[in-house]
Order: sequence, then C-alpha cells, then structure tokens
Amino acid sequence: MFQFTQTMLRGALVVLCFGVAAVVSSPHAAYIEELYKNSQNARISDNILEDAALDVPELVRKYRYPLEVHSVTTPDGYILEMHRIPHGRDRNNVPGPRPAVFLMHGLLSSSADWVVTGPGCAFAYLLAEQGFDVWMGNARGNYYSRRHVRLNPDAILSTAFWQFSWDEIGNIDLPTMIDYALARSGRERLHYVGHSQGTTSFFVMASLNPDFNRKIISMHAFAPVAYMAHNQSRLLNWIAGYANDIEFALSLIGVGEFMPNNNVMTWAGQALCMDEVRLQPMCSNIIFLLGGWNECQHNATLLPLKLGHAPAGAAARQFVHYGQGIVDKEFRRFDHGSALANRRAYGSRTPPRYPLHQITAPVFLHYSDSDPLAHVNDVDRLFRELGRPIGKFRIPMATFSHMDFIWGINAQDLLFNRAINLMKSMDIHGFVNEADLL
Repeated sequence: MFQFTQTMLRGALVVLCFGVAAVVSSPHAAYIEELYKNSQNARISDNILEDAALDVPELVRKYRYPLEVHSVTTPDGYILEMHRIPHGRDRNNVPGPRPAVFLMHGLLSSSADWVVTGPGCAFAYLLAEQGFDVWMGNARGNYYSRRHVRLNPDAILSTAFWQFSWDEIGNIDLPTMIDYALARSGRERLHYVGHSQGTTSFFVMASLNPDFNRKIISMHAFAPVAYMAHNQSRLLNWIAGYANDIEFALSLIGVGEFMPNNNVMTWAGQALCMDEVRLQPMCSNIIFLLGGWNECQHNATLLPLKLGHAPAGAAARQFVHYGQGIVDKEFRRFDHGSALANRRAYGSRTPPRYPLHQITAPVFLHYSDSDPLAHVNDVDRLFRELGRPIGKFRIPMATFSHMDFIWGINAQDLLFNRAINLMKSMDIHGFVNEADLL
C-alpha cells in the first residue's frame, strides 16, 4: 500500500510540475488538436475533444443554453468574470424574473465545474431547467479571473498579483459578486451553493461580513471545508508541514500561482487519459489521490474533458492557508508568519478565529462518510459552531467522496435533487418542510 501511494504521489507531482512550469494565458483549441493529430495512441471522441477545448461560455452555448458573461472589479482591483444562465432550455425557458442561485467552485476549479458533465447531469443545467436564475462565480486568480487593474499575473520575479488566500476570496470577492448578481437580477436575496473551497469562502464572508447573511435565502455546503483537524488526505497532510516554506521557495523564483490551466494539461488529459489508452488508470489514480477513492462514481471517459477545464489555477497561498488549518486544527485567518505582520493585519499577535456564530443565514451541510477533506468529525464541529445551522445531510452512499459532489455519476439522485427541493421549499414557505429533510 505504501509503495502504491508513493507511485500515485509521484504521478500527482509530475502533473503539478507541468502545471507550474507551463503557464499560459489560455488553452488554444487549434494547438491542442494539432497535438492530437500527432499522437498515435490517442483515440479521440469528437465531442470530448471539442468540449475540452471550449471555454465555459462556448460550452454552454454549444448546448443551446442562454449564457451571459459579466465582469466585476473588486475594491482591491481584481477583475472577476461571472457566468450566468438566466433560464432553462427545455423547461422554464421564457425570460423573466425567477429565484437566483449563486454557485461557487472549489480550489483549483472554476465555473466549469457546474457544467462540464453536460445537460441532464451538471448542476447548473438542472437548476436552470427547474426555474432558477443561475450565477456562477470565479475566484481571483483562476483561468477566468486572471486580471487586475494594475497587477500582472505573469510578471517576471513578482508575485504581487498572487498575494491572497481564500480569506480575500471570501472577504472581498464573494460580497462583490453577490451584490452584482443581486443588482442585475433585481433580487434582494439569493440561494448560495458552494463546493469545498466554495464553502470555506462563504464561511469567511458570512462571519466577517454578517450583514450579508440577510442576502442569503439558503446556503448549501457541498463537502463543507472549514475545520481540517481530521483531514485524511496524505498529500495535503504532507504539504501542510511545509506550507509556508513552499510559498517562500516559490516566491524566490517569482512564482505565486499553483497549477494553472494550460495547453500541456489539456493535451495530457486527452493524449494520456482517453478510453483505451493504457495510462488512463494512472490518471484516475491521481484524481483519487487528490479527491478520495470512489470508482463506482468515477466516469473515466470524461477525464479528458475534466482535465481540459481543471486545474484552473490558484494562488500558492490558498494551499498554505489550508495547511495552517491542518497543523493548528483551527479555522483562523491567514497567518502572515510574524507577530508584527499579524498585528498590522488583525491587531493581534496571532490570526483570530473566524466567528462562525455570526453566520445566521440558513445553512445546510451536505457531507459524506468517505470524504478525506471534509471529515465527519470536522463537519460536526462546524455544525455546532454555526449561528443558524438547519440540517446535516449525509450522502446515502458509504464510498461517496470529495469530487463526487460535482462529478459523481449518481450525484443528481444522491445530492442535487435534494438541494433543489430544499431551495424550492425555502422560496415557497420560508422554511423547510419535514418531507424535504427525508
């Protein structure tokens, strides 16, 4: 078992090195297709090849859904791209006012998470067909939000653009995007759904900006991540011990970004991970290493498509912040490494804990027994400390794991339908019926 884990780790680190070394502004469909023509072992599905090369707006429009692209600038100058599906394609397809829902992706991801598995499966499409106005956010630094009014994400020997963690995403990006979505949709409140880091950033926002709780009809945390004391990811636990050193080492060579979206990753996903390619099991093992093992919910055929959109990039400091939480077993603001720096940022020698009791929006935690990144004990602690938790919902599948919350084959039946019913109940009644809790 130890030898096998080492093999998977080496594979993950190879992918990581490709990601750090090959930073480009965007994937290029023509370039990827040319690589494919020269790859003798690749067996290509035209749909997967095309979908892997399209960006989110192109992908959604390909399947004849309405798609709007919006840009919003944060108070500290980051330009964030948001994607909106204002109504359905087959049902609820007449434009007009409807309940709004805001979807926020996890670490190293983007708005693509919510559409990549396609109509009839992906959560964003299901929501649109059920009558919701769907807004998908993109955190600073990912593929769709690598712009700033004055800082350059690709600056040589400067990491100024990348000096942020998920603290800034929650404290600055989310309030900016949510206010914009509410203003454009003409609503006073909306539903919020986050996956993994998308839940972390919400807990940051609603605890540090408690006024925003009044703007949330319901919050649904898929694989909720706040406390990580019982985290079972070997890779993250290993990184945690060196987190601050990793950021410092990268800063010395002017690298602040981790695993950006690039041509090499897209090509590797399609040339190495296609059906009938011998290395496909290794690709699956890397996914399992990062997000938990669950073969029965893993669609290996879609690997080239998934790797065409993820990883989507993140700041090294986002990993460092999670590493700090693993080491000290608390949910705190970012530790800047010295008493002086912390005092300058927070007025105290050590970073303060996030005041979870100030989160008064109705929160629904959706968790699983086998999620290595959102352990049951950590979810229980989070539930106890929230100001207004409504319910905990365990996925009724023992092996359901971290990435299954967005990509799982049976995610619609095990998770999505329940979340949609809960949102509808909150819209109609202002509370949850007992039937919705079953």
